[in-house]
Amino acid sequence: MNPAPAAPEPAPPGGWPEHLATPAGKPRARSLGLPLAGRPGRWNAITDVPGVEVGYLTLIEGESVRTGVTAIHPRGRDGADDPVTAGVHAQNGNGEMTGTAWIAESGTFAGPVAITNTHAVGAAHTGVVAWTAQRHPQAAAAWLLPVVAETYDGYLNDINGLAVTPQLTREALDGAVAGPVEEGSVGGGTGMNCYGFKGGSGTASRIVPFAGDDWTVGVFLQANFGSREELTVAGIPAGRLLRADNPLAEFSFAPPGAGSVIVVVATDAPLLPGQCQALARRVTIGLARTGTAGSHFSGDLFLAFSTGNAGAFPAGAAALSPAGAGYSSLRFIGWPFLDPFFTAVAEATEEAVLNALIANEDMTGRDGHRSPALPRAQLAGLLRGASGTGR
Repeated sequence: MNPAPAAPEPAPPGGWPEHLATPAGKPRARSLGLPLAGRPGRWNAITDVPGVEVGYLTLIEGESVRTGVTAIHPRGRDGADDPVTAGVHAQNGNGEMTGTAWIAESGTFAGPVAITNTHAVGAAHTGVVAWTAQRHPQAAAAWLLPVVAETYDGYLNDINGLAVTPQLTREALDGAVAGPVEEGSVGGGTGMNCYGFKGGSGTASRIVPFAGDDWTVGVFLQANFGSREELTVAGIPAGRLLRADNPLAEFSFAPPGAGSVIVVVATDAPLLPGQCQALARRVTIGLARTGTAGSHFSGDLFLAFSTGNAGAFPAGAAALSPAGAGYSSLRFIGWPFLDPFFTAVAEATEEAVLNALIANEDMTGRDGHRSPALPRAQLAGLLRGASGTGR
């Protein structure tokens, strides 16, 4: 039995200041006064889940390198040898997330998660293996099945230039920290686009009370999906009202809406693998609130994990030791009580998408391709107008 974590510090009136801006001072969705439901955690980020750490390696070089790597440690850099329960869901399979066959088989995975561009999956995978073998040799003594996922950044980045390397992936893994998380064009999200605007990395969290305890659900996503006319913000068809300045619509290599989205859901609530998969499925609800119908050319792949039940699943060399033979037990929240957690996933996913869009600026990349940032002032005006009409 694992003790429940200490309840998070209550938010002050009006919410935490960190909810309004990223560590670099870029505005987040709440800075525009969006009517976002739910109670965020301390940083309104996936790192509100105790132990979770996020690291970035951002590459912006010359005219054609706009890419990077994002690293997520479910139990921190020191906990890579302790598996978490997990589940995955593919809304659309035009993408890649390694390690999912083992998650489907065992309901667990161990070690960090890496997110990068489509042609860098191999380099990032090698980097995760090398990092784990060096930092956690017992975990890597037998074999590793890392989780590495991707979205396409070929509009702004020379994706065949192979700028991401195993060593750079190791740097992202080593640089991961807890606390507030930067958003926008950073890490694996550097060269991404979303709804015809500059996209990238976004995160959010929600606190869910249950049986006298406060649990956290955190979402991190790499947003690279959706066509301009689909974008919906707080129920307003913002994309159709902000259709000017859409150079991505002329990109003939991929139709509007192509690109992909990777979403990682984390919680400290103790859950079974099937319950983690149920959380992963609810990501679709949050994405739909922002307007997407899920393009055929968009790989929409979701991973959810629970850090509850620490030590319940032996891994690496320990899993093969006869000394480890015996019974295991899991603590979990009953299925009838999961609805608030499903709601938390939907709310945090929606907000994470909006954060990725709003905490961003224009970017120009390979072949002079330009991705405009979401015009925040115009969006704020639309929201004020909708509020004034009682919408």
